Amino acid sequence: MNLDPLSDGKIVESWRRNAAPWRNAVRAGEIESRRLVTDQAVFDAVLACKPASVLDLGCGEGWLALALQQRGIGVTAVDAIADLVRAATEAGVSDARVLSYEEIAAGRLDLRVDAVVCNFSLLGKESVDGLLRAMPSLLMPGGSLIVQTLHPLIACGDLPYVDGWRAGSWAGFGDAFSDAPPWYFRTVQSWIELIWSSGLMLRRMREPVHPRTGQPASVIFQAQAQAQALG
Repeated sequence: MNLDPLSDGKIVESWRRNAAPWRNAVRAGEIESRRLVTDQAVFDAVLACKPASVLDLGCGEGWLALALQQRGIGVTAVDAIADLVRAATEAGVSDARVLSYEEIAAGRLDLRVDAVVCNFSLLGKESVDGLLRAMPSLLMPGGSLIVQTLHPLIACGDLPYVDGWRAGSWAGFGDAFSDAPPWYFRTVQSWIELIWSSGLMLRRMREPVHPRTGQPASVIFQAQAQAQALG
């Protein structure tokens, strides 16, 4: 399939190719920022919402879904990459499904939960826009959306601080990785505007700091459906 090198479809194609090395890297604890900061940060953010049910969107090989499940929370884990969903199931995730963001936005996931978590899994443009617009239909009254993503101020690097597609990189990863997926850069303002335009209200923003660099390792947004939040 011939895809635009900077597109939502290219992201999925690249992750299909890199599912196995990614699974291995996560399970071996090879990603320092995750090991030291971001894994615990998103886990704590979800637990702070005290959910009985969670939807893990872009679940990858399932580490977060499994950790929440082991705390007695009902978890549905979803990813577009079949090999990653299979890995999550093999790890012990009870309910893991293969669905794209476009399918979820179209109503293919008949589910309402107390919390939806997207942990470094909102990488595209149109697919993410559509998914966020569908978020109010996935949340129970008072439910929360938790998004952890690269901190825009750090991830921007030397490029202009404006929205746009960026080339991917596996720098710092092993030789098993290839064809890095592109990703769509959004400023902090753009993230907040996307949350608001999707019928959600930003309730909290956290900036977990890397203990070695002293710089933000990520940003975590917590939002609720506006009508629920205002009620």
